[in-house]
Amino acid sequence: MGFKCGIVGLPNVGKSTLFNALTETAAAQAANYPFCTIEPNVGEIAVPDPRQQKLATLGKSAEIIPTRITFVDIAGLVRGASKGEGLGNQFLANIREVDAIVHVVRCFEDSDVTHVEGKIDPIADIETIETELMLADLESLEKRIDNLSKKAKGSGEDAKLAKETLDLINRALVLLRDGKPARLVERKPEEERLFHSLGLLTSAPVLYACNVDEGAAATGNDFSRKVEARAKEEGAVAVVISAKIESEIAVLPPAERAEFLEAVGLKETGLDRLIRAGYALLHLVTYFTVGPKETRAWTITQGTKAPQAAGVIHSDFEKGFIRAETIGYDDFIACGGEVGAKEAGKMRLEGKDYVVADGDVMHFRFAT
Repeated sequence: MGFKCGIVGLPNVGKSTLFNALTETAAAQAANYPFCTIEPNVGEIAVPDPRQQKLATLGKSAEIIPTRITFVDIAGLVRGASKGEGLGNQFLANIREVDAIVHVVRCFEDSDVTHVEGKIDPIADIETIETELMLADLESLEKRIDNLSKKAKGSGEDAKLAKETLDLINRALVLLRDGKPARLVERKPEEERLFHSLGLLTSAPVLYACNVDEGAAATGNDFSRKVEARAKEEGAVAVVISAKIESEIAVLPPAERAEFLEAVGLKETGLDRLIRAGYALLHLVTYFTVGPKETRAWTITQGTKAPQAAGVIHSDFEKGFIRAETIGYDDFIACGGEVGAKEAGKMRLEGKDYVVADGDVMHFRFAT
């Protein structure tokens, strides 16, 4: 169950520099963590989680296996992509496959790096990309109406589904024609799956990565503050990051990184903040399994119940689920590990309706 963030941006905004820093980071992680496969435009990155080291120490684990999130570098977008300009069609196909969008926005002045529109205006850049995505969505939905309208006149399950789909499409079209993204469609939880099946480009949640120059990495600048204000308005998230600094950090030995970060006034890398923000944007939480062999982090979406969480490890665990031995992270640490937590009465036996909380340490009992 991999979660993907697609990195988009106009040409010359620092998108490739940022993606290369991510893949350098992934390559560096590969020395410590297994399963780090990299394709030319895909980087699979461990999600930084300081809790894991503490759990592994108490569990005397031989290995730490973090959870991962995938970043996909999507071909640079230009005005007219929705009409197939540039790599338009490829771009639109790639973006349909991601769960969230990381939109890299140029928030730096540099006379050596030309801007595709001839001026630095991050809000206009955001609108260029959003407009292309909305135009593609409009066209895609309008094409489906006739066929669905015919089906909706029939009877049975097919007609019922066609009516429900048409209703969702019409709600999305009202927004799109008003220049608003489809993700703002008001919908009930039970409509989520159908809405997702429409494959709309503007339905994915957005994270803005404000690419600033080195001097503004710790504080941001006027450009990034404009993006942050816009993100707040639309319920999105913005992270300030300097792609140039990140590419320098990515190739440093781990021992020298802390010193470098301190020198530029940062507590942690911008990539760590970006990865965590991407994780939060997708409403993901982590639970852990801890033992002498390994301490491992597992990714689930918020609201996942225990049997489905067990299924992330193996489908047999979900099919034969009996109950989950569960210790909250804070209790596990405070009691010095599993034995102490059991002795203090902090281990709970949870059933099929238990909603797994972020940080839970779990052991599943299942029938084979």
